Amino acid sequence: MKGSYLGEALPAYLSAHATQPDQVLRDLAVETTALHADFAGMQIAPEQGTFMTMLVQLTGAKLAVEVGTFTGYSSICIARGLAPGGRLIACDVSEEWTSMARKYWERAGLTDRIELRLGDAVETLGAMPDDEEIDFAFIDADKGGYPAYYEALLPRMRPGGLIVCDNTIQGGRITDPEAGGNVPVLREFNDMVTADPRVDSVLLPVADGLTLVRKR
Repeated sequence: MKGSYLGEALPAYLSAHATQPDQVLRDLAVETTALHADFAGMQIAPEQGTFMTMLVQLTGAKLAVEVGTFTGYSSICIARGLAPGGRLIACDVSEEWTSMARKYWERAGLTDRIELRLGDAVETLGAMPDDEEIDFAFIDADKGGYPAYYEALLPRMRPGGLIVCDNTIQGGRITDPEAGGNVPVLREFNDMVTADPRVDSVLLPVADGLTLVRKR
């Protein structure tokens, strides 16, 4: 579990006290680590996946969008929470990583619910029909692109729709004014969301930080 800022013992305790992933998700996590060890940290934490499935269920979402699919863990969690007849549009730029996602979508019995669109996510979103409202969205791609993804998604969200943004605490470094890497851009993004009069938001210390943004 990401989240060392919570101390040494608490992250494992929190993870252990959430509904555990099934065999499909466990196998996906293991294979991702085996084949993409240098990038395995991009995969969401198990308790985060459980939480996102619950959020999708609570919103009654029928149309969801994911920006940043990687090997498919989060997309499985989202698709499993969709209302009957629901679908997920999964946006990514990597054929290599999403080839594993496709394999596990099939194993999970979700191929009829998930549509992969390879290419720039802002362009993908811009090509969607204007009258197609999104109920739930998850942003977990390149951190510098968060503002653009957010602005591309928000006008397309239905009133009351939910955007979930990952990695918004950055291992606790988000409050460190000297921190580099993705911290400065995510600090600006967090400030932008908080000041946005179009939404209500809350930043939760789940995994590496999740910002929940509800469109007014």
